Amino acid sequence: MAELKTQPNDKSVEQFLNTVENDTKREDSFTILELMRQVTGSDPIMWGDSIIGFGSYRYKYASGREADW
Repeated sequence: MAELKTQPNDKSVEQFLNTVENDTKREDSFTILELMRQVTGSDPIMWGDSIIGFGSYRYKYASGREADW
């Protein structure tokens, strides 16, 4: 079975958000980060170089194959 190309990693979410050049967008990003933490109850984690995820989801295809995302 093929493996997902984008994987969770140990990169810093805060460090990634600090690379946003526009001050307003960077501040908004940190506000959204806190809102997502509260709503999901999960800590953020980097997926690849530019995706921030919260929590995980187990799903099942019609074929019966299961996977975590």
